Amino acid sequence: MSIQARRERERAERERLIVTAARDLLESEGWDAVTTRRLAEKIEYSQPVLYSHFKGKSAIMAAVATAGFADLTAELRAARTAAGDPRRALAAVAAAYAGFAERHPALYEAMFTQPVDLPFGRPDTPPELRQAYEELREALRPFARDDDLETLTETFWSALHGLLVLRRNDRLRHDEHEHRLALLLGRFAT
Repeated sequence: MSIQARRERERAERERLIVTAARDLLESEGWDAVTTRRLAEKIEYSQPVLYSHFKGKSAIMAAVATAGFADLTAELRAARTAAGDPRRALAAVAAAYAGFAERHPALYEAMFTQPVDLPFGRPDTPPELRQAYEELREALRPFARDDDLETLTETFWSALHGLLVLRRNDRLRHDEHEHRLALLLGRFAT
């Protein structure tokens, strides 16, 4: 292995370490706990090392969100491909999406509600974001008929996201969550 290859591998490992540490702090204590000082202490590197990888907290947040999208994609894909028919696939994807949001509330917030410097719905959208969206789109494809599949996907995603955020912020009755999801699926899976 060349010296250059080893350095690149070590750099990538440090970046993963930083992102993992930031995600751990985010999920255990919230985004305000993710500071360069805390991260430097947690990973046992100096703050200048952090800045050699990321321009600042917003870049770290974008990296954490991107990693979260990769995890979400894996869960959505597993749910979609394990289902036996299109209706079950859409229900499984919606349940996996809701489950991810419930298990990782701070990460979900970083991915979808915090201002991050990640382009959505554009040619320069990172592949991790695009792939999560594509899993939603593929689950909806059998139900698109004459509707534009992209618009249908955006509408379903918006409705699902809205239900989850409203529930999380105690704006909806918690005991009706499953019923609301069933209503949403019933409207789209026809």
